[in-house]
Amino acid sequence: MYEGKIEAPKGEDNDQWVNRKQLLFKSTDFGDDKDRALQKTDKSWTYFASDVAYHNNKLNRNFDVLINVLGADHAGYIKRITAVVEALSAKKNKLICKVSQLVKLIKNGKPFKMSKRKGDYITVEDLVNEVGKDATRFIMLNRSSDVELDFDFTKVKEKSKENPLYYVQYCYARISSVFRHVDKNINNNLVIENYNFNYDDKEVKILKKISEWPVCINIASKKLEPHHIPTYLYELASEFHSYWNLGKTDKDKRFINSKNKKISNDKLVFLKAISNVIKSGMTIVGVDTPEKM
Repeated sequence: MYEGKIEAPKGEDNDQWVNRKQLLFKSTDFGDDKDRALQKTDKSWTYFASDVAYHNNKLNRNFDVLINVLGADHAGYIKRITAVVEALSAKKNKLICKVSQLVKLIKNGKPFKMSKRKGDYITVEDLVNEVGKDATRFIMLNRSSDVELDFDFTKVKEKSKENPLYYVQYCYARISSVFRHVDKNINNNLVIENYNFNYDDKEVKILKKISEWPVCINIASKKLEPHHIPTYLYELASEFHSYWNLGKTDKDKRFINSKNKKISNDKLVFLKAISNVIKSGMTIVGVDTPEKM
């Protein structure tokens, strides 16, 4: 920190700008484009000074990594905050900043414009009351945080492929219905002695998708990008529903044998593997997986 003068901000009239001595942080030493004021001319603290104190407190609590979630309108603060954390900790890459873009609410096919000044706005509590916590969680997490999200009230209530929450939950419910029809509990472990199975190309394609699940979790965790999980679950559910629909015209693709009302072990393991991943993913996201819909 030092006492010095800073140039007029971009867009400010230089003739009107008065250079005064201020308490500054030399953030240019840490990659920022200019030094930042910690005190105003009347000696009161700037917002940035509060940020410095806050991050110093986080560092004093000895976290390995600091994570900030910033709104899109605060993306310009990343350089100065990163600079001050590096100065205080003497470490680079100690702070990770994730920028979250805006959410646009769509109601009756039209954007719902909010204004706090007019008292015309929707709180998160209102949103949960309107569409439920499952839809709120799943849809909000279904897009990357750096992409604007259109939250359509109508679509999140639809029982169709257009509603990703319903589509994934329906996948689990369909599998549960197969287990019920053969008097098995989907929550129980399978007891199978012989695993000498032969799967066709379409089944192998789904099993390969299942094998990607640990990679999905790894990426979502390391990159701090939870949207990979709902996106993956939707893709897996889509593969499953496509396979399920084949049974409408091809009896060999049906899970339960129409003659003896039984299911083969290979099909049982196939379904159990899919249900395990769906259940695991939805639990991570914090969304229910109903067995009946």
